[in-house]
Formats: sequence, C-alpha cells, structure tokens
Amino acid sequence: MVDANPPEEIRRTAAGAGSPERAPAAAPCPLCQARARFFHSDRRRPYYRCPTCDLVHVPCAWQLDAAAEKAQYDLHDNRPDDPGYRRFLSRAGDAVRHRVAPPADGLDFGCGPGPTLSLMLCEAGYHMALYDPFYAPRAQALNNRYDFITATEVFEHLRTPAAGIARLRGALRDGGWLIVMTKRPREDRIAFARWHYIHDPTHVAFFSAATFVWVADHYDFDLEIVGDDVVALRRRPTA
Repeated sequence: MVDANPPEEIRRTAAGAGSPERAPAAAPCPLCQARARFFHSDRRRPYYRCPTCDLVHVPCAWQLDAAAEKAQYDLHDNRPDDPGYRRFLSRAGDAVRHRVAPPADGLDFGCGPGPTLSLMLCEAGYHMALYDPFYAPRAQALNNRYDFITATEVFEHLRTPAAGIARLRGALRDGGWLIVMTKRPREDRIAFARWHYIHDPTHVAFFSAATFVWVADHYDFDLEIVGDDVVALRRRPTA
C-alpha cells in the first residue's frame, strides 16, 4: 500500500506542517526531482503539479506518519469473498490474463490485509507471491524476479515513487509486465478540488496519463493505457 522503505523524514504527522494556504510556491517532485508548482490546497494539505512529469503530489510534511497511515488501512473492509470487490479488481486481473499466459510467476505488490487479486490469479493458474510493508512484509519477495507484478490501488500511496518504480522494474524479468490500477487526476483545479480521491489522507501521489508516459520513457517500459484507471507497463528486454 505504501513504499517498502519510507524515509525517516516522512515518518511524522502532518499536524505540525503548518497551514496549507502558507505552503511554498514550489516543491521538489518526488518522481523526477523537477520543481513542482503549487496547484491546489484544501483545509488539510497542499498539492503540487510537476511541469516535467505531470505528477500531482502532497509534500512529505503534510503526509501521515506510518502509524496513522496503517490506522487508515485497518478501516478498509476488502474481502476475497466479496463479489463487488472481485469485479473491481478484475480489471487488473484481465490486464494480466490478456498479456501473460498461465502458469507464470507474479507478485501482488501492496496486497493489503485481505489479498484478493492474488487469489483470483491463483485460481486462474498463476503462481503468486505477496508483498505489503504492513500486512505481508516479506523482503525476499522483492528480491525475486517475476513475469508480472500487479499494483492495484497502490501508486497513489507512494511516498517515494522514483525509488518504488525502480524497485518494481528491477523485480521484473525482461519482457515482464507491471499492471497498475490507480485513478488519474482531474486536469483543472476546480475538478481536482471536487475529486473524491483526494479526500483519503493516505493518497499522496496522483499519476496522469502523461505521468505514465514519462515513467515509460524514463524507466524503459512500453506503455499501454488499458482503461480509465489501468495501465500496463512492459519492461523492455535488455539488448
């Protein structure tokens, strides 16, 4: 659900960060390190948009600490026997099945307390490993190589997306697929301000289609925009 190794400077609450209205005009982009520009603020926190990679992010000073973040996740009630939840995840599952034939080795990254997509893929004949920093902190899982990795409702939680994406790419075999499900931000401030996705205090990084284009170019992926909230990134084979 979040980065595997969040740095110490973000392990604090947002309470002492100051008023969002007094946030600086620019902040470093956690994906490409360019100067992101102030984009919007609400009563809790400011948001910045990067002119280089188009990522919208919440600076670390306004992010929850690890304990408060986990407390939010513990409120989730996602169960493997919930048909609605299975339908929701099937968009990512279909993206896997259309690109990788079973049996194949996959990793459910950020699986949460009730791993469900991994179970669905096991039922379809795939071999699945799990990783979640809170609920399945199996470090060895990140040291293996996979034919595909799923990250459903994970990228919006990435505190250090550059390091996180690099690590996921490193865990893919040549030609392997990274299947990402995350909602993409609204383009203008008014629509963004009304967007329900920003109301979750654990959501700190918002990837647009342009952001995924930048990710593909920078990390040597082939990109497919699968749907409104699903993308497929294929690790280009090493020459």
